[in-house]
Amino acid sequence: MAAVTNTSEQKVILEGVSWETYARLLAEHPDKPGTRFTYDQGALEIMVVSFKHEDLGRTIAMLISLIAAEMDIDCVDAGSTTFLRKDLAKGFEPDGCFYFREPERIRGKKEINLRKDPPPDLVMEVDISNSSLNKLPIFWNIGVSEVWRYGKGSLSIMQRGESGYIESSVSSLLPGVSSASLNKFIQSRSVLKHNVWMREVREWARTLA
Repeated sequence: MAAVTNTSEQKVILEGVSWETYARLLAEHPDKPGTRFTYDQGALEIMVVSFKHEDLGRTIAMLISLIAAEMDIDCVDAGSTTFLRKDLAKGFEPDGCFYFREPERIRGKKEINLRKDPPPDLVMEVDISNSSLNKLPIFWNIGVSEVWRYGKGSLSIMQRGESGYIESSVSSLLPGVSSASLNKFIQSRSVLKHNVWMREVREWARTLA
């Protein structure tokens, strides 16, 4: 079993891991705050996220929630839920995810089963150390419509195409929301007081409603 490590993100990638081993690891670590397991046809990435990683993820999730609320768009925040497709030998735990198109199908559930439940519409991925495991094919095969990916110091909006994701300047789920505006608020988050930042996001989002 080969392993690749990345010390800056406390990450290990194992090759040749069976689905049964992956499932057992998930079962043995049901409460694992700050840890992400990603599986793709025998490749398993285990990552313990840094404060910077977690802070970026929470910032993007807050942006989504605040903007959706001010635009009066219903959604369900599914956080870092574990999503599994044994038939595809793929599984992931996003840095955050949301349901927009059919939130009533998810609201109130205790768990999500992709055999009968839809995948999230929007998935967030924070990659501050250039992950060796490309997660986009996993999201695409599972059916995620839109990915907000933060890497190399900025956020990109990616929409699902016929054979992969295509970068877009605006979101299809939050009309009028651009990657340029999102990056402006991600940057200002580190210098503004929390309440001031939230107020500025809300005021801007109201102009889109």
